[in-house]
Amino acid sequence: MKKASTSSARKKTQAADGASRLIDEQIQRLDDWRGETLARIRKLILQADSSIAEEVKWRKPSNNMLGVPVWSSGGILCTGETYKDKIKLTFAKGAAMDDPTRLFNASLTGNTRRAIDIHEGEKIDARAFKTLIRAAIEANRS
Repeated sequence: MKKASTSSARKKTQAADGASRLIDEQIQRLDDWRGETLARIRKLILQADSSIAEEVKWRKPSNNMLGVPVWSSGGILCTGETYKDKIKLTFAKGAAMDDPTRLFNASLTGNTRRAIDIHEGEKIDARAFKTLIRAAIEANRS
């Protein structure tokens, strides 16, 4: 029994390492403000709570097989999509979360998701953002 659980834990660690490497690669390929912004956001997300895992989903030729960075804890917290003019952070349960500092600025009419679009030169309030990440964790727990 111990061997099976050890093997399972090793596979999870390898998958997480692989996802982190793919996100690293995506950031490196974005050799402009978008890479810097995604790296900064990623750092804030991972600082918010030690339970957060990195994943990569939706790998396909249209995104150079790198996929979309996904941060999870008890379910998807948010995704980090890269576009020519913005980084879009979509929160899976954003509509159910309090956003007292009004970080959400996109996808505001949906019943489930909310998003934050970050354009070149825009800054995000680190403390408020980490609070929002923690609220997303709580939304997944409830």
